[in-house]
Formats: sequence, structure tokens, C-alpha cells
Amino acid sequence: MFSKSLKWATRIVLGLVVIVLTAYGVFTFLFHQHASKKYAVTVRNIPIPTDSATIAEGRHLYEIKGCGECHGTDLRGKMVVDDPAIGRIAGNNITYGLGGLPESYDNTDWLKALRHGLNTANKPLLLMPSEEFTRMDDHDIAAIIAFCRAQPKVDAPSIPIKIGPMGKVLSVMGKIPLFPVEKIDHHREQPNQVAKAATKEYGQYLAVSCTGCHKPTLTGGDNPVPGAVPVANITSTGNLGKWSQNDFIATLRTGKTPEGKQLLVKDMPWNMTAQYTDEELTALYLYLRSL
Repeated sequence: MFSKSLKWATRIVLGLVVIVLTAYGVFTFLFHQHASKKYAVTVRNIPIPTDSATIAEGRHLYEIKGCGECHGTDLRGKMVVDDPAIGRIAGNNITYGLGGLPESYDNTDWLKALRHGLNTANKPLLLMPSEEFTRMDDHDIAAIIAFCRAQPKVDAPSIPIKIGPMGKVLSVMGKIPLFPVEKIDHHREQPNQVAKAATKEYGQYLAVSCTGCHKPTLTGGDNPVPGAVPVANITSTGNLGKWSQNDFIATLRTGKTPEGKQLLVKDMPWNMTAQYTDEELTALYLYLRSL
């Protein structure tokens, strides 16, 4: 009797192992289908100024758009996720030093990466938030490129990206945004320049940077980072609806909410939003309060 039960238990375990391995094989196949897909896009080239004012504006945008979170303050790249299950994900060295971009990497390549989420081989850049950059106007995207191209060369090897088992499964399920290229309207024609002012309209333009975590509706929910805390609702139906403009600005500058809660940078990058100007934060507040 015991021997018969053992045989059945062994069969069940083996059956489960086969099912798990088969399922993982399917997810791995689908992951590689996404990762290796080639896209045919037409890059709309725009002038990239090289004057000091444009470069300074690009530096500001690099800071408030969170580019340094993946590529570092000196653009040498940095580790973003290092987890055996999820994988090793890092921002590349985007200077023209050894281990960084080749000298042949031109403005078209920059625009392809930022606005289309593609590398020079027309394949997806993993985790590159191009679905946000593609909605930036020509003026701002040109400023970011001008700033990046003007930075000193840094000799540092880019950290190879390696996606782990759970990373492959979760990305195929749409739980980790590894393939932003799939969310982009590749036929979008961006405006030349959005008017910068303390207005709701400019706030809407700026709020695109918030959608990566707070969802397109900005009502929050599950965090795109596995295991991280839920993301807050930042519309007027959330806590923000109770905050004054000064409360909002102070929170995004210090990380401390009017309720006395200290936000952790890993959950809410207030060290990034602290770099916004008063005009930008006012515009963002007016837009979020209108939702």
C-alpha cells in the first residue's frame, strides 16, 4: 500500500515539474520573441543645438526626468536591479568613453532610443522609459540630447543586462515594463515647444513623467517594481485633494507630507522632484488638482 502511494506521489511531483518546466519554456520563448523583434520606424530628425543655454536646460531635464536613476550623475551607468529571480538590470554608459557609446552613435540614434525605445539594430531597449520621452516636445528632447553629448567621456564598461526567470515571466505577463517600445505610437509627431508657464496645460505635459509609476490615470495602484509598496493616487481624489499648493511643493521638495509621513526615496524619488522649479511644481499641482 505504501509503495503504491509513493509511486502516485512521485508521478504527481514529476507531472508538476513537467508542467512548470513547460510553462517556463513557453514564457522564455515569448520573452525572446519580444526582446528580439525588429521594428521598422522612421526617425524624424530635428536640430540639436550645442549652445551653453540649451545644454544647461538639458541638464535640468536630465535631473527632473530621473535619467540619473539609471545612468548616473556622470552618465557612466549604474545598477538598477540585481536580483537572482528578476535579473540584473542596469543603465548603460551613455558617454562616448570606452565601454560607452561608439563615436558613430549620432543624433538619429539618440532620437531612436529616446522616442522609439530602440537600439541601433532596431531592437527593444529594455526598461528604457521611451513611452514618456516620446511625448516630450522637440525643444526638450533636443536639450537632453545636447546635454548628454556634451558630457565628458567616461571609461567604464556598461553592465550587461541579464533577465532572470521571474523577470521573463513577469515581463511577458505585463507586470514589469521591460518593453516600453510596445506602448509607443511610432507615428506620433511631437510639437516644437510646449509653452512653459504655471498652468494646468503645462502641468499635464510634465505629468507624463509620473505615469510610469502612478499609472496613466495617475490614480496609483500596484507598484511596477515587484515587492515594492503600492503607488499613491496623486489626483484630487487622493490625499493631494486635501493639500494646498504650498503643501504639495514642500512634499516634493522634502519628502515629508502634510500628515507628517516621511517618504522614502526608493518609494517616491522626491530627491528628483526637488529639482523642479517653482513654476514646474505649480503647474503640476494645478493639473493634478484638476483630475
